Amino acid sequence: MQGSDSFAPGRAAVRAARSRCGRARAVRSGWRALALGAGLVLAGAAGAQEVTLRIHHPLPPPSTAHAKFLTPWTQKVERECGGKLRFQIFPSMQLGGTPVQLYDQAKDGVVDMVWTVLGYTPGRFQALEVFELPFMTRSAQGSSRALWEYAQANGVFAGELKDVRPLALHVHDEGVIHTTSRPIRTLADFKGLKLRGPTRLTTKMLQSFGATPVGMPVTQVAEALSKGVIDGAIVPWEIVPAIKVQELTKYHSETDPKSRALYTATFVFAMNRASYERLPADARRCIDANSGAELSAWIGKVWDESSVGARKLALDRGNTFYTIPSAELASWDKASAGVVDEWSKEAAAKGLNPPALLRSAKELIQKYDPN
Repeated sequence: MQGSDSFAPGRAAVRAARSRCGRARAVRSGWRALALGAGLVLAGAAGAQEVTLRIHHPLPPPSTAHAKFLTPWTQKVERECGGKLRFQIFPSMQLGGTPVQLYDQAKDGVVDMVWTVLGYTPGRFQALEVFELPFMTRSAQGSSRALWEYAQANGVFAGELKDVRPLALHVHDEGVIHTTSRPIRTLADFKGLKLRGPTRLTTKMLQSFGATPVGMPVTQVAEALSKGVIDGAIVPWEIVPAIKVQELTKYHSETDPKSRALYTATFVFAMNRASYERLPADARRCIDANSGAELSAWIGKVWDESSVGARKLALDRGNTFYTIPSAELASWDKASAGVVDEWSKEAAAKGLNPPALLRSAKELIQKYDPN
């Protein structure tokens, strides 16, 4: 908050701050207890030649992530490991914390594995953010494979993701603008609208378009729409049914299929390093065989395929659709050029090589997700 250091806090503020600190200590203590419990479960299971791993994620069971990715993935690995590995999936943040804390839950060993949006922790994964710049990707399948290879080629696994063992990296299907009161057809239509963005780069993009961006995890979108906190949201079709966006909005603005997607977000499926290393060797090989570029591309394919049925739900409700032509999108691309420039400056300040990263990302996207 601007000017927050220009006055001394009153007693009420001090009491509130102390209360927040107390709650934070309680949460950290709870996490440590969970982590210890997880270790004991693993140790006991290992003695019986069976290990149970816990997976935590933010979305409900009907979501694509839970029903079409995590559940079939765990079933496949359990079969291939001959019963030596078992998984428990905890959706909807059932083990506590917030979506923003998921990556650290995997890093700290609170849980064994997480699936989460990397952009929920702004600025932390700057090398991977390049995929979240405006108009970079097209399909989730091709760009997800490109993202994994980009991470390999640019030292991301030994850098930004060094604290966990990444099993997959992926992006979602094309981001779409969903609004409640009026459609978005031109750049001028953004003015006066409060629109949800998932990551710091997408909120900057919305601001460059003239909208008032509101950053929030996708789990908060339905409530924000229903209460009129926001006038719309940018989300991919895949997630629409899980949060009922087709019921809470009336207008859907999609980009010309000949153009690159308006935006995407990056996701990680990650495992606690200690949880991985204490597995028996054959269980580690089983995890390894179901990780990497192929898994990343498969997840992207699942997202692409899920978008078809999700979009049909909005069609069946009689909602209004509009396709933004390439000529109009060119003006949007120009308006958001500053987002790329700002990311480049911030990345350079962190010791990265923005031109090389941007070139690498574009080349790999073109290789696996061509025009």
